[in-house]
Amino acid sequence: MNQVSGGGGSAFSAAKPGYALAAHTVPFLVWLGLMFGLAYLGEPAAWKYAVRAFVCAGLFIWFRPWQWYERLRVRHLPAALFTGVLVFVIWAGPEITGRGPLPGWQEIYLRFGILPLGELPQAPEPAIYAPEVCGWLLSLVRLAGSALILAVIEEFLWRGFLYRWLIERRFLTVHLHEFDAEAFVIGGIMFGLEHHRWLAGILAGAAYTALMLRTRDIWAACFAHVVTNLLLGLYVLATGAYVFW
Repeated sequence: MNQVSGGGGSAFSAAKPGYALAAHTVPFLVWLGLMFGLAYLGEPAAWKYAVRAFVCAGLFIWFRPWQWYERLRVRHLPAALFTGVLVFVIWAGPEITGRGPLPGWQEIYLRFGILPLGELPQAPEPAIYAPEVCGWLLSLVRLAGSALILAVIEEFLWRGFLYRWLIERRFLTVHLHEFDAEAFVIGGIMFGLEHHRWLAGILAGAAYTALMLRTRDIWAACFAHVVTNLLLGLYVLATGAYVFW
């Protein structure tokens, strides 16, 4: 199947639509399925993340959804790096910066910017991904799985597939720079609601989508997401803030 400049145009005629759909969606859907399915096997849970990471990495490699896209262009790395750092600040900042300039703003965010609404987030006890609990190997697998696997398969689902599918059901015909306000808003809200931190998630989804539209590069969005998850994971391991994991 042919690589297509800009992720659109004649791509759809060069691919079986069902296969393209599966390539963009199955790795993440299996991730969700394993997350809920393995929950019935009891604790501890650190090994379950390793299973999800290895299985879904294998599916991503098997389906090769990148075959419909150009390679990452190096000139987009600075913008992607900036976006990734910015999203990390948006994601973690409200919970680690103290009270801030307005009295009570942090508590309002914690109660209503995070799902379920009205409940302050609590770190799991014990912290199942802490090295002293599960060992450094599984802690590092958790870090790598979040940064290098989950971030990438999410981008191919949310930006590569869903944003364009909301514009046109034959989604590969939609160029990566094509802006549609309805798809931008709906996709951003759905991405936010996928996460406990729904408000930060909406802003993150908007940032990643805007980066893809600006650069016309799915890999730029992937790289930004990798940076965000890597910084968040390193922060968690360095400070013990397992509430983010």
